Amino acid sequence: MYEDYYRFSAKPFQLNPDPRFFYGSKGHKRAMAYLDYGLSLGEGFIVITGEVGAGKTTLVRNLFRQLETHNLVAAQLVSTQLDAEDTLRSVAASFGLEHEGLTKSALLKNLEDFLTAATRQGKRALLVVDEAQNLTPRAVEELRMLSNFQNNERSLIQTFLLGQPEFRGILQSPDMQQLRQRVVASYHLGPLDADETRGYIEHRLRTVGWQGMPGFDDEAFAALHRFTGGIPRRLNTTCDRLLLFGFLEEKTHFGEAEVNEVIADLKNEIAHQDFHGVTGVNNHGAAGSVLQNEDTVRLAQRLDQVERSVNRILPIVRKILYTVSERHAAADEDGVPPDSDATH
Repeated sequence: MYEDYYRFSAKPFQLNPDPRFFYGSKGHKRAMAYLDYGLSLGEGFIVITGEVGAGKTTLVRNLFRQLETHNLVAAQLVSTQLDAEDTLRSVAASFGLEHEGLTKSALLKNLEDFLTAATRQGKRALLVVDEAQNLTPRAVEELRMLSNFQNNERSLIQTFLLGQPEFRGILQSPDMQQLRQRVVASYHLGPLDADETRGYIEHRLRTVGWQGMPGFDDEAFAALHRFTGGIPRRLNTTCDRLLLFGFLEEKTHFGEAEVNEVIADLKNEIAHQDFHGVTGVNNHGAAGSVLQNEDTVRLAQRLDQVERSVNRILPIVRKILYTVSERHAAADEDGVPPDSDATH
């Protein structure tokens, strides 16, 4: 929508991880260095942790983009609460191997044969496990046992574990001792600082052809950093809404006031709200009781905020409908269906 208005080639702040937008902050560069170090070793476990939205998946996508220069067979597994056998089945599926209806011994045989064949071809196998904090102890043990597959005293598979901060605590538990002994490097990916936040925003804008329009005040970058805490995914969400706001209001420059206005709208939405204290029962839990006075005031404020948000969204909808109707009208005049290439 706003891409044409600002003459961008694509959306600069999409939520889906895309290696084209990889930004090498100090933390991300260091994390990539650990991943590269792990690749050079060709064995053991590399652990990367970070907050939700810190950029771990983008980091892996960037790594995969560079794998063309390595002789590797790579697979990625997004972890859920899997038991031991399901973990093996998921690993086999990630490498494109037969896995349905097989016993554990058959799964292990298929994996070992595959890894051995890859080694004979001069290739090494890499398994990347995302959301590793969801792994059960038994699942972790199965992954560790896979590292026992060796050929001439060299491991046939290497594993990267990516997880949220709590995974660091999980690794310290007594039943993780054997895995810890095989971790060759670990790194925690922190948030961007204020300067990196500005660099991140400008990098993503330049990637889609930004040439200074819209402009940003120093105060605008500072406000974006304060609100998002330097977490890339939060920055993407906020900046995307800021550009949408700019398109609607026909703005070519953003200052702190514009950023704060967008932040206020985001705070009014469900994903950003804190509903603590608003309940339908009193402190005694009696059924059918009324809201306390504070809750009534808070609820009224929420309703007022929601109404303001709706009033702000309505012009966007009108503008979209107007644009669509204009395209249909132009298509009718030309005798061309509106969905054909001639309309774009």
